[in-house]
Amino acid sequence: MIGVIFSVVVPILITVSIGFAWTRLGYRLNSKELTALISDVATPCLIINTFQETRLTSDAFLSLALATGTAIILFICVGALLLWILSLRIRTFLPSIAFPNAGNLGLPVSLYAFGTEGLGYAIAFFSMSLVANFTLGQAIAAGQANWRGLIRLPILYSVAIGILLSLSGATLPQWAKTTVGLIGDMTIPLMLLMLGSSLSLLEVTAFWRAALVSSIRIGFGAAIGITVAAVFGLTGSMRAVLILQCANPVAVYNYLFAQRWNNQPEEVAGVVVLSTLFSIVTIPLLLGWLLAGS
Repeated sequence: MIGVIFSVVVPILITVSIGFAWTRLGYRLNSKELTALISDVATPCLIINTFQETRLTSDAFLSLALATGTAIILFICVGALLLWILSLRIRTFLPSIAFPNAGNLGLPVSLYAFGTEGLGYAIAFFSMSLVANFTLGQAIAAGQANWRGLIRLPILYSVAIGILLSLSGATLPQWAKTTVGLIGDMTIPLMLLMLGSSLSLLEVTAFWRAALVSSIRIGFGAAIGITVAAVFGLTGSMRAVLILQCANPVAVYNYLFAQRWNNQPEEVAGVVVLSTLFSIVTIPLLLGWLLAGS
């Protein structure tokens, strides 16, 4: 069991650390061009290729989509209540509680722990979470939703294509399938390097506030994931992936939105960094519990 957990977690930590160190040494890794390449080209290719490989059934996809939507709603409701009780600024901290890092951390963990099937479920969660983050998350931070920005996201169209291919049983021509697979394979390593690079540029301010919000994000995220999985009757790798995704640290996008809308970005940066550091401990523990079949 310990060997399996280490084989999943250690490669991720090493890759993130390389991205962190690379940027600290003064090399550019977090450029807008590379970010656009990952989000607009590589990730859509990964999504299409994964749906081709996994062939999720319509029932499985619908169950996970409904469970994901329910979890996000609960994140928002529970998060807003807790922040109000703790007298913390809802507009600043609620997106951090509501939207986990389901992409550049959630995807590799799910892939390495549960294989291609797990990656398919993780992408379904990530897709819905990304849509919610770009609408509800940005609306909370900015006071308005960025619908135009959402429509321009290539990931939405890749999800639609992937679902259509998966449910219809259709297959891309071999040349197209090979190309999509080749480009998609670079996504997860680049995501992890970019995560490390992003973390190297952020600072932790107001430590105890950041620690409190980080604990809420991970702890209540896991609790909500376990509850939602039980309510929807999820089992196996689908259940495990949902819980893992729900318990991930804060998404880096939340810092970018806070910075863009001048919504106390230094506070959000602290939560992103600290919650990611916490996850170095919490993800292996949760993964061990899930792999043990609890």
